[in-house]
Amino acid sequence: MTGTPDALRRENERLQRELSQARAELEDFTYSVSHDLRASLRHVNAYVQIIREDLGDHGDAATAAHLDAVSHAARQMGRQIDGLMELSRLTQVNLQLATVDAGELVRDVCTSLAPALAGRAVEWQVAPDFPALHCDAALVRQALTHLLSNASKFAGTRPVAEIKVTWQDHASGQCAITVTDNGVGFNAQYKDKLFHAFQRLHSAREFEGIGMGLALTRKIVERHSGTVWASSAPDAGCSISFTLPLAPAPN
Repeated sequence: MTGTPDALRRENERLQRELSQARAELEDFTYSVSHDLRASLRHVNAYVQIIREDLGDHGDAATAAHLDAVSHAARQMGRQIDGLMELSRLTQVNLQLATVDAGELVRDVCTSLAPALAGRAVEWQVAPDFPALHCDAALVRQALTHLLSNASKFAGTRPVAEIKVTWQDHASGQCAITVTDNGVGFNAQYKDKLFHAFQRLHSAREFEGIGMGLALTRKIVERHSGTVWASSAPDAGCSISFTLPLAPAPN
């Protein structure tokens, strides 16, 4: 940017005003989502319960199935609202940057997922030599949880779910972390859809979820000025990679 000091000051003030306005609009949106939409959902659920009580033992199987469908749709919308709220929060949260042991973070997430995977054969392969990162540990833990949960879910049809977490130098001052599974994979021509809210490449009947995990991961990575991408093929597993800044070398 070039110009006189006064022109630069005015431009900076204009940008600050636009940023403040954008933040205010986002806060209005967040309030509407958290208050108005949830109020409507509560009404839907309340009236479903009233209808069930009014019918008592006189309702037929078809009516009960319709009411179950309404209740399921309401719960699903509630989860979608939660996802939108989380996406909004990630846009506004202040990063708590620190030097983070990436390997320890990955292993901690694997351990935290163990109870949900009890009874399944899961083979974790975690690189032993992860470098230190300069990142927000809580947010990166959240991103890794989304990715490793997805990997275990989509490899759930395999006799043994094989999940690898590796890394490599990506660019100056950056590290690329890759999560690879041996799951069902997807058609690579749709890979750009993966990282948007509510985008699913498999039906809800096949795999549960609302399609928010990768959108939240993308937002976390972008907050760290990183990028995220995917590679896959049908029935050939999937790899999700993302970049984060390396911690500066100690003096």
